[in-house]
Amino acid sequence: MGLGEWSGRLCCTAFLLAVVAISVPYRHATASDTSIAIIDRVPRVLVLYPYDERIAATTAAGEALRSRLLEATNGKIDLFSEFLDLSRFPEGDHVARMARYLGEKYAPRRPDVVVALGRESASFITANRGTIAPGAKIVAAGFGNATVEKIDLPDDVIGAFTTFDILKTAEMARNLQPDARHLYIVGGSSDFDRSWLTTARADLKQFSKSYDTTTYLEDLTIDEFVGRASRVPPDSIILALTVFKDRTGRNFVPRDAIRQIAATASAPVYGPYQTYIDHGVVGGNTVTFEALGRTVGDLVVDAIAGKPVSDLEAPQTYIADARQLQRWGLAEKDLPPGTIQMNKERSLWEEHWVVLVAGSGLVLAQASIISVLLLERRRRRDAERSSQLHLLEAVHLNQSATAGALSSSIAHELNQPLSAIRNNAEAASVLLRSANPDHELIQQILLDIQEDDQRAGDIISRMRGLLKKRSEIDWQEFDLNDVTSSAIHIIHGEAERRGITLTSSRPPSELRVRADKVHVQQVILNLATNAMDAMSDAVPAGRTLTFATGQANEKAELRVSDTGDGIPEERLIRIFEPFYTTKQAGTGLGLSIARAIIETYGGTICADNRPEGGGAVFRMVLPLAHRQERSR
Repeated sequence: MGLGEWSGRLCCTAFLLAVVAISVPYRHATASDTSIAIIDRVPRVLVLYPYDERIAATTAAGEALRSRLLEATNGKIDLFSEFLDLSRFPEGDHVARMARYLGEKYAPRRPDVVVALGRESASFITANRGTIAPGAKIVAAGFGNATVEKIDLPDDVIGAFTTFDILKTAEMARNLQPDARHLYIVGGSSDFDRSWLTTARADLKQFSKSYDTTTYLEDLTIDEFVGRASRVPPDSIILALTVFKDRTGRNFVPRDAIRQIAATASAPVYGPYQTYIDHGVVGGNTVTFEALGRTVGDLVVDAIAGKPVSDLEAPQTYIADARQLQRWGLAEKDLPPGTIQMNKERSLWEEHWVVLVAGSGLVLAQASIISVLLLERRRRRDAERSSQLHLLEAVHLNQSATAGALSSSIAHELNQPLSAIRNNAEAASVLLRSANPDHELIQQILLDIQEDDQRAGDIISRMRGLLKKRSEIDWQEFDLNDVTSSAIHIIHGEAERRGITLTSSRPPSELRVRADKVHVQQVILNLATNAMDAMSDAVPAGRTLTFATGQANEKAELRVSDTGDGIPEERLIRIFEPFYTTKQAGTGLGLSIARAIIETYGGTICADNRPEGGGAVFRMVLPLAHRQERSR
């Protein structure tokens, strides 16, 4: 079975598609009987495809031909392509119209060589060469010698012939499946499909006697093909020819039809075309597109150069899909010698042997470099650990200073629940000594004592957390709103003492961040104490400290603003520098430590003046916990 009877749709129409309208240098022809007289211009080559341009598998053969032409001529050449679409429009009127159209189209630029891909293209150009390309050399490709005789190809037409032998594909299948007992042959309903089936019956007549049953799956719908193939016995061989049409007249690109059949087939499928690889077929005996493209390229180059040319046979080979061998458990050792395996996963050595050989000479040098890098990495880790310990120490000192500054307010705050406990206890004692104690009132007094005790415990717990020293960061996920509320509780006593009103706002949803909760709380306390100090000269009625949490650009944000005098513009850029302070008794470390803490957890902190009403505003931003997880 020749490629030309259908390769215009599947194989051979492919091999020159990629080279339309390219130019390569021309080497002048030598005198011979087959020379082409070309004077002061580049030669022209017209490629005729029998069907349309939808057929896949064009790239490999086309690139092979293009490479061959570039390699051989290194000059200029005009290439033209035409798709005759003789599958959908086989009528004689269409063929005649196409011949007239091409004759008029190429009248100003008559081709010097016409490449006819497939039997239909060859028949078309030999019948109409006087109209389209009088005097041109004809190179036919993609079909076998048997077809040459059928179409009565003129003697002066040069051919790159090939024959697709389904028997060789069948023998390949038998080697891979020696225990198979059933043989199935798949073919469609187009004229070409039926011709293929007739050829297969003749070629496989003797071969099929080795099997218990031989079944030809033909003249079916695509769904029936798929269903029948999915129910064949596991010990079967399926040979897929072509399916250009099914019984309903539906048109197919054969590889797409075979892909549907192979996808659910219950036994391995084989086929004689390279295009079937990657579409579920194990493999077959075929002509590769690279080999066909270079063979035709050789003929075209020689014809243009005026060299004597004669028919050539495109080399055939066996091709197998390594993935399908693995799918069906077929042994690689049973493949015919010289089989090309596609999609085979190469070993590390096969894939990178050059790199491995070259790299082996650098191992000692790399080992030395790695040792240095590891040592440097260790030093860096030690430095990071030391820096972290210094930060923790500075934070603890800052916490202690904050606790000291708030100690009087905290003592006052703690004294309130303790005094209430004492007064309630004395009242309960008096009631118990009375003649008729009021038990309900005593019960209420005891509840008040419990609440005041809880209040005092909360104050002590907050102080303990504020003063606790730690040797490492305690990473945890928490709600920034809750930590802000906790900090407000700590400073509210001091705020009352100074006559400062505390206000806060928070969004309805949580602002989950990941950091050390105590450290973030310390930053808020630093900002709050600085803000209260800044309002010491403000009118008591106008002293307001505001906390506002929210979400901006998928980050958690806290704004701490006051109604003091604000920060001079020239000092804003230095306010977070270590030891920089505007207070007479300040150390200049509070805001520096706050920035170090926030940056440790991937956040930022900045200061600015309020646009209206005076005062400063500090903005602290931390990544939301879910965004931190995605960035890892």
